[in-house]
Parts: sequence; C-alpha cells; structure tokens
Amino acid sequence: MSFVSPTSPVRSLAFAAIAVALLHWALPFTALAATVAEIQAVTKAMQGAVDRDEVSGAVTLVTSPDKILHMSAVGLSDVAAGQPMREDGLFWIASMTKPLTASAILMLQDEGKLSVNDPVARYLPELAALKTADGKPGNLTLKHLLTHTSGMAEASPEQSLAAKRLADLIPAYVQPLKFEPGTKWQYCQSGINSLGRSIEIVSGKSLPDFFQERLLSPLGMKDTAFYPSPDQLVRLAKSYKLVNGKLEEAALNPIADPARPERFPAANGGLFSTARDYARFCQMLLNGGALDGRRYLSPEAVAQMSAVQTGDIHTGFTEGNGWGLGCCVVRQPQGVTAALSPGTFGHGGAYGTQAWIDPVKKRIYILMVQRANFTNSDASEVRRAFQAAAVGTLDAEK
Repeated sequence: MSFVSPTSPVRSLAFAAIAVALLHWALPFTALAATVAEIQAVTKAMQGAVDRDEVSGAVTLVTSPDKILHMSAVGLSDVAAGQPMREDGLFWIASMTKPLTASAILMLQDEGKLSVNDPVARYLPELAALKTADGKPGNLTLKHLLTHTSGMAEASPEQSLAAKRLADLIPAYVQPLKFEPGTKWQYCQSGINSLGRSIEIVSGKSLPDFFQERLLSPLGMKDTAFYPSPDQLVRLAKSYKLVNGKLEEAALNPIADPARPERFPAANGGLFSTARDYARFCQMLLNGGALDGRRYLSPEAVAQMSAVQTGDIHTGFTEGNGWGLGCCVVRQPQGVTAALSPGTFGHGGAYGTQAWIDPVKKRIYILMVQRANFTNSDASEVRRAFQAAAVGTLDAEK
C-alpha cells in the first residue's frame, strides 16, 4: 500500500489538477450567469404581484435577437411545499401553442405543399359541406382557420376528452357555421386543431413528431413538449386561482392534464415549455425566420404571419389589435399594450403566460405564470406591469 503525504509534491499536483478540472467544469455556468442581466424594476414589479396574491410566482425574460437582456424568477412554484420558482420552471403555455402551429403551416407553404388560401376541404374532406345556419356554403380556407374568422363550432367537452388523436376530433366539428367565414372574428379552438390535423395529413407525420423534428429539436427547445417526461414534470409550476383575495391551488384544464397520457396533441393549446425555450422560438421569428445559421421560415412567411390579415374586423383580446396568422398583432398600442410598438405580434395563454415580439425595438417579452382565473389573461395587471417596467428601463438606457 502506498501513501502520499498531504505536503508531498505529488499530492500538491493532484490537488492542483482537481482544482483546474473543477474550474473548467464551472466556467460555462459562471459565464452564463454573467451574461444574463436582471432588470431590477421588472423583478420588483413581479414581486409586487406575488405580494398582492395575483400570482404565486413568475419567470420573466426579455431578449434581443441574439442576447438575453433580462431574466429573473420570483415567488413560489408550489406554495404548500414552499418551493421557490426556478428560471427553468415548466409551464403549461396553452394557446401560446398556436403560433407554433401557424409556423408549421407556413413551413409547408414555403415548401410548396400547401397554401394558406387553399380550401380546408382539400385536406379535411369531412368539412367540405359546412354551411351557415341559413344554408350559405362555408368555402372555408386555411387562412380563415389561422385568423379565427371561420365561424366553426366547437367540440363538446365530452368529445374533446374522449379524443386520443386529432383525427378523432374532426367529426365533432361537422356542425353549422356560426357566421359566414371572413365576416367576423371569434376565437376558435376547432379551427386551430383542424390546422393541426392538416399538418399531419400533408406531412405524413404526427403533429408532435413534426414539431419535434422541424422546430423543437433544431431550435434547442429541449423542455417543450405535448407530453412532458417525468423529469420535466418535476419542474412544472403548480396552477392557482384567486378566491376571495387569496390564491388556491387549481387544476389544469383536463384537455392538457399530464395525468391523462392518452390525450390528443392539442394544436390549439397543448404545449408545455420554459421561458428560455419559448424565447428561442421567438428569436427565430424576430430574425425573420432564421436562427444560428439555420432557416426555418422564409422572411415572406414571417411577414405574412405578423401582418394584420383581418382587415377592419374587430378582434380580441384587447383593444387596438388585429389578427395575423396564428397570432395577435398590435395596431394601435393602448392600455395593456401601451408599452409596445405598432406591429408587435404574439400570443397569450389561458393561465396568464405571454410572449410578444416587438420588431421595431427588436425585443421579445416573455412572462410565465400559472393563474387559472384571470378575467382576461391578456389584459392582466401582471402583464402590464412586466412590460411597462421592462420597456421603461430599456428605453431609458438608450
């Protein structure tokens, strides 16, 4: 048996080698931490929302086309357990899934496999005979579905819960149209799920596989999925609702609940993600369809997606907006959108998550919270305070 004394040159060299190895291992994490700034005004505003019991916790991120300008996490992801919110917390992003579905459609358009002006019946013949209640033919196009101007009726909760595939839902959508397509705006889940099924038919892949192969894996969105793994679900922020001024735990929408593994991949709102992951997707759009040397969408497709496609039709969810392809577009900033530039586009989620891309100031604003019963999650005070603090600080630094 050999023995090296604590003071021997060999022992000293061994400790030195270990120290160098540990330093090299730690450098990437140290460098990463040093490159991520924090806007104190944003963190303070979000802590205020937590202190007022508006949300249990929040992750906020602001980025330029290629650099994170702010990131912080405040509050708790699990109140009962006292679990602090983490920057890599996982959230049900709900309708923030819709811009990815629109991007997938536009990818197929870029490849010449479809056009947004195509009749829906070309891909979903079951919907060919849709008419209004007074018998007018629908003549639905993919663009009607992308802009929520289709007038399609929704599946019942029972039909949605029974569906295991997107294909299972399509027969439930064979109902009279609520209005003549293109004449009104009404937020429509059936239209987006019909787009998801169209993607499957045109590509020959399931929607989760198409997303994974064409968007999620190439973009490095390793924590974005319809069906999160057990390791990912450990980081899932719990959902809460406000009852008599206090937060109480709330269930996820059963359509997206991970406890139901056989649920259909909801193109309208089934994804789970993190702030960093979703920022990658938004950076691709802010960069005109390309990121890190790889092109995902043509500049023309991004321009089409982010331009108002609904004319003078009044649209939701806040005043001064129009609708692009799978996303909302700010026409006249006001109220909750006052801090944003005209032409800002993005989408919110049912439980308060938000992502907005400002092409004028070249910034992306991402808010991750899990609050079930906002009166209007797009018009929440939490969103307004976040955007106002971020824009006010960054504009003042110029």
